[in-house]
Amino acid sequence: MSYIKEPMKIETESFRIIQEIINEEHSGYKFKDDFEETIIKRVVHTSADFEYLKNLKISENFKEEILGALKRKATIYTDTNMALSGINKSALAKLGISAKCYISDKETAEIAKKEGITRSMASVKRMIKEDTEKILVVGNAPTFLFQAIEEMNENTNISAIIGVPVGFVGAVESKDLLANQKIAHIAALGRKGGSNVAAAIVNAVIYYLAGRD
Repeated sequence: MSYIKEPMKIETESFRIIQEIINEEHSGYKFKDDFEETIIKRVVHTSADFEYLKNLKISENFKEEILGALKRKATIYTDTNMALSGINKSALAKLGISAKCYISDKETAEIAKKEGITRSMASVKRMIKEDTEKILVVGNAPTFLFQAIEEMNENTNISAIIGVPVGFVGAVESKDLLANQKIAHIAALGRKGGSNVAAAIVNAVIYYLAGRD
């Protein structure tokens, strides 16, 4: 049986098929610009779900703010190790950017137990104290997103939030809340999302930035 074996050729063909399906099944759909196209197509590539053509809400200031933050070497904080593991570390290293996740740390567990909150919320409380510009990436835990939005009112060093938690309890509400914030953001409206989608968005942004430096 003949099949494509080279990784780059597989990816190139995947994106060709994605555009072909958009042309055939979503006639008239237009991306706002190449930045939005890069993000949405990579999410579709990751999920094989074309509903992301319409349910990814990208704020008007997202492109400027997140690219600026990355150029200033902002630290990326994820809600799960799964999201962290999906981000291309080689691409981050070339840009001199670090990424962290505190969900599994002993200190996080101790804070959560002491305050009677989720470990996701506790990891936000830890992260927010660090004196660095921040980009938050949320793929699984609505409580991480809720806590982060509460903290935003007191802290101005969060430059952008990628909020795409998946699920049935709090996921929709947390993303609806994010979608109404002034902070630069992407929100996957509805129940869909996930750590793989969160990582795909980060990768799309860093690939876009790397390709223009």
